[in-house]
Amino acid sequence: MQKINWTQAAPGVWKATVGSPGGLTPLTCLNRKPRTEAMKELPEGNWPLSEEEIELRILTAGGSLLSLPLDPGEELYGTGLQFMRMNQRGRTRYLRVNSDPKQDTGETHAPVPFLVSGRGYGILVDSARAVTFYCGSALRQQEDAAAQARDRNMDRGWKATPVSDRLEIRLPQEGADVYLFAGPGMQDAVRRYNLFCGGGTLPPRWGLGFWHRVPTLYKDSEVEAEAREFRARDIPCDVIGLEPGWHSASYPVTYEWDAVRFPDPAGFVGRMKRSGFQVNLWEHPYLSPESALYDCMRKLSGSYSVWGGLAPDYTLEEARKLYSDQHDREHVSLGVSGYKLDECDGSELTRNSWMFPAHAEFPSGHDGEQMRQLYGLLLQDMTDRLYRGKNRRTYGLVRASNAGASNLPYVLYSDLYDHRQFVRALCNASFCGLLWTPEVRRADSAEDWVRRMQTVCFSPLAMLNAWGDGVKPWSYPEAEAIVKHYIRLRMRLLPYLYTVFAEYEMKGTPPFQAMPLVLAAEKPKKGDPTGAGLHASTEGESPNGFNTTEGAYGKQTEREWDDQFCIGRDLLVAPMFAGETGRDVLLPDGVWYEAETGVRHEGGRIVHVNCPLERLPLFIREGAVIPMMPALDHVPAGDTMIPIEMIHFGSVPGEGLLYDDDGETFDYEKSGDGWRKVSVTQTADGRFAGTAANGGPERRYSITGWRFAQTRLPLE
Repeated sequence: MQKINWTQAAPGVWKATVGSPGGLTPLTCLNRKPRTEAMKELPEGNWPLSEEEIELRILTAGGSLLSLPLDPGEELYGTGLQFMRMNQRGRTRYLRVNSDPKQDTGETHAPVPFLVSGRGYGILVDSARAVTFYCGSALRQQEDAAAQARDRNMDRGWKATPVSDRLEIRLPQEGADVYLFAGPGMQDAVRRYNLFCGGGTLPPRWGLGFWHRVPTLYKDSEVEAEAREFRARDIPCDVIGLEPGWHSASYPVTYEWDAVRFPDPAGFVGRMKRSGFQVNLWEHPYLSPESALYDCMRKLSGSYSVWGGLAPDYTLEEARKLYSDQHDREHVSLGVSGYKLDECDGSELTRNSWMFPAHAEFPSGHDGEQMRQLYGLLLQDMTDRLYRGKNRRTYGLVRASNAGASNLPYVLYSDLYDHRQFVRALCNASFCGLLWTPEVRRADSAEDWVRRMQTVCFSPLAMLNAWGDGVKPWSYPEAEAIVKHYIRLRMRLLPYLYTVFAEYEMKGTPPFQAMPLVLAAEKPKKGDPTGAGLHASTEGESPNGFNTTEGAYGKQTEREWDDQFCIGRDLLVAPMFAGETGRDVLLPDGVWYEAETGVRHEGGRIVHVNCPLERLPLFIREGAVIPMMPALDHVPAGDTMIPIEMIHFGSVPGEGLLYDDDGETFDYEKSGDGWRKVSVTQTADGRFAGTAANGGPERRYSITGWRFAQTRLPLE
């Protein structure tokens, strides 16, 4: 065994350097400053493990193995954007960037080598290599392995993966920096990780409105006509996205406007902005020979081509400057609001292989494996810094990411399209500083269409992507009114969403939270020492008793509750799927109200709700004070004041926070006075009264009224 030397890197964070890691890593690539002052405000974080129990072994095959103890019932969450399961205990995770993660191996668009334990601590491996986590899935001989032997033919207790009491992490050949994040709870460890990576991201206010992407070969007049249709139908929309056809050539790309489809880019972007639409541009990293950048980028690119184009080495400052200057000159200076960064992930081992290989060489000295792991981060970082230099916030989409991404204003998406997996990915993103959109592209039926649109309207980025088949919110006439209702409801809830993201940016609290994080933040329940609370009583309300799901080889496993989540503290969303007329919902402690019917439920149990197609299971916590604005066509720009109404729920007093700034710039980082404390009190005669702090000089909300003791969201 090798000795591990741990040093404190930040409040409640310890670092150990194993081997001789050199070169760029996700954290050094982004170089974000930890939010140490905010970390000091977290509950005191003590060393989470016994140092004697942490082992480091040098492997004969090269590299090293870091090993940590696991309790019998310890749950492990994280490892990035995982689609197949939420609790990773008992699984092996090979954390390589992959555009086609259809198998449960750990490969995914954003394979973050960060785990958070049900015991209340987190561990991160900062490396540009693909790291492997054995999450209690490798049984050592000295663990009395013989006692777990079973006869598969006759013994129903046989398991494909025997239970191990160790978490083992195979570190890269050269080693890596390893970080331990204290709790004391899981949410504390996740918040500490996010703050260590620079805090969360606060999108511009318009970024939380509704997005629509047009078909790939639309020309300017077609885009503008489709935008006008949104306004004519009274459906809010803030962002219109252009797909590959805006380029003069794509696959590989030029980053230059097509002169036929967009003869006057500045005029087009200006007209769209005057109509209240931000313009987002699709692109990918691979540079076409037809681009004006091609010749000067050749010497700064990798040794392998992608689609006949260059794969630039964006770890080089010269390449970053060429990219940024061109994007500033031809996009950002015209008013373009941001980017959709596609195909920065790659697939190398499938029949659709197209990425540069792992043995590709880049001028910086990095190889293809490292560049593939970092490409998504590099593109996000370049564009984020470009907008920061203009004192403009951006919000966009990306198809690959890695550790340290909390502070980046990007939301992940995928070419996969399973609705249930999309919801699971949204939950899993909350464990390691990622955001995910279950974007809508098509549907098998009007029912599937509605259920997908309801889900996306309660996600970090609400988007309909019509690039391939031209779908619109009104594509199913029989469902248009339902879809319109939920897009408008999202717009009305935008002040609440904005406040939730402000808590992410400044306090590290994930805006969208999987149930283990929600329940672990509560007082641990009897018989549930981890505080995860996932095994709540059904109290007779669930017709199926305690729910189970199919595990490996047909074994039954406890339900993970990976199909519901909370937005902030006070809003719980339980998506429905095509073919369902009702579902079970696990409610945290307290009293909860069905937001659209007013039905009251005691929490701390599983309840069953029946939901017709026109309704989504949406719950609001008693005592919550929810700020709501009108369902405007779009978020007003500039210093326009936005009227909001404060909605208080239930029969008990409540308090909360409202975040309010200009919604567009980074001025809030200097002033820091955007928080407005909100309180609802009750007098002796039972009447309620509400107060709200004034806020700072950049505030945009004007509180026009209060509603008290509500049990449902008010009608428009």
